[in-house]
Amino acid sequence: MLRLLPLAVVVLLQFACSSIDCPVDNVVEVNYMVKAFDGDNEVADTLKDTLNIWSRRFDGTDTLLYNSGTGVKSFSLPMSYTEPEDVLVFKVTDTLHVTQIDTVWVSKENIAHFESVDCPTRYFHQLTAVRSTHVRIDTIIINNPSVTYDSSVKHLHIHFKD
Repeated sequence: MLRLLPLAVVVLLQFACSSIDCPVDNVVEVNYMVKAFDGDNEVADTLKDTLNIWSRRFDGTDTLLYNSGTGVKSFSLPMSYTEPEDVLVFKVTDTLHVTQIDTVWVSKENIAHFESVDCPTRYFHQLTAVRSTHVRIDTIIINNPSVTYDSSVKHLHIHFKD
């Protein structure tokens, strides 16, 4: 009887473990691509000035999301899980130390995403609208509204003024 006890424990432990591995490093971020207009066409561009981005939270605190980027061609920012709109502050500082600040509002639908009952809920997002002030930002265009784990998708095209 004692010889069968270790075998029974191994069998029970095998069935107690889940076969689903919860993703621990999958991040849901919105990806921006810096673009310029060449006639009617969009072309890749580079922001040569220094870029800082803060998230303005509804509780009154701000969080730095992107710090001192220069030579920026693209960047990724996390999104809030359940707020219907993210408010971002873009601070662009040129080589003469002149700073210009824009506010960006990204409206979205939040979609609960379940991997397994053993895993925590993640949220994917469907971008519904984007608007901004126009101090240094010219336009922002939704390129692909579906924000998921796929980091290769460029969701928003952002055009800066010269």
